[in-house]
Amino acid sequence: MIGASGPGAIGPVRIVELQVDHLELPLDPPFHANWDPEPRTRFPATVVRVVTDTGIVGVGGGDTLRGVEPHAHRLLGTDPMAIERQVRMLESIDFHGPRPWPIEAALWDVIGKTTGQPVATLLGGMTDRLAAYASTGAAKSAADHGDVARHVRDRGFRAIKLRVDAHDRSTAIAEVTAVRAAIGGDLQIMVDLNQAWRMPGDVTGSIDLAEARRFADALAELDIYWLEEPLVDADLAGLAALRAGSSVRIAGGELWRTVADADRALDADAYDVHQPDVVLAGGLWRGRGLAERILRRGRRYSPHTWTDGLGLLANLHVAAAVGGGPFLEFPYDPHGWTTDRRDFPLLAPTEIDGDGDLVVPRSPGLGIELDEDVLARTRVGGWRLRLVDGAVVRQELTR
Repeated sequence: MIGASGPGAIGPVRIVELQVDHLELPLDPPFHANWDPEPRTRFPATVVRVVTDTGIVGVGGGDTLRGVEPHAHRLLGTDPMAIERQVRMLESIDFHGPRPWPIEAALWDVIGKTTGQPVATLLGGMTDRLAAYASTGAAKSAADHGDVARHVRDRGFRAIKLRVDAHDRSTAIAEVTAVRAAIGGDLQIMVDLNQAWRMPGDVTGSIDLAEARRFADALAELDIYWLEEPLVDADLAGLAALRAGSSVRIAGGELWRTVADADRALDADAYDVHQPDVVLAGGLWRGRGLAERILRRGRRYSPHTWTDGLGLLANLHVAAAVGGGPFLEFPYDPHGWTTDRRDFPLLAPTEIDGDGDLVVPRSPGLGIELDEDVLARTRVGGWRLRLVDGAVVRQELTR
């Protein structure tokens, strides 16, 4: 990990420019996500670039950065290598509303490119690969679930996650049964009830502890690997009780807002598998420390990655750095969520290797390569801040 003899010893480096591109990819046909009542006809993504006076450009993404611009000038002229100071500055911004953590991912990209090392190596280097699980998302029939599971198996994955309707247990169990029948013991199966949170405007309530126990008991008979988000995330006591009495692992925490939220879940022993996303809660530096605490408690660390290809890579580096897993989420569903859609800002999508593993890019930094032509075609807005003769110059970016 970085210490006093690390990046700070290389020499003074300063941030001279920040650029944020807001992008939108039209989705035709739409994607019918199981957890979203509204079909998705457009997929938004945001790319942030941090430019230094040495010419190095760090790239990050995975969240919108909406509301960050009024505070972003505070990074200009500062040292991107002083990561603890940068994180504290970003935490002060985070406290007042907007989530700034894609900027921290871009700072780590700068650090990696400056030192010539992948970020996963700088953060610990425990492994350079993790087994991927195909995280499906579209609402579908039992037969279609089975077909997708066979497709996923044939592509080389070793695990699959299904999204099912928590308010229709009989149908949900039939869908999981169909998948088990389709692939036998060839794949590990995770099941996501998506009860922890709701999309804007969705006022559907969560199932209760008794119903979650019925789900866990039925799914244990099908030998699933974990049951995800069976209850609302505020019910840490209920989650802990479910976990303590279940033979199925309980997973959750994917949309925690802060590291403190995730620590409270850890202290409550609410989950067997903790899933905080580093670009949504606390960043890579704090996320790495949280992951270590989770693993020291004998629990599993498998972060959420369902944002875009940039968010996937940031979480891969942290999980590999500490030896998380044993599986890492790989958002993929042939029914509308393919890698070309998920990774559209990238020059090439991130894919698994022949063993079903996600391999940490060997290039310095995060290994993000942008497709500038696609960015130009899909840009719907953005901004650039530059330091010119000590003054901040702002430029609006349009289509």
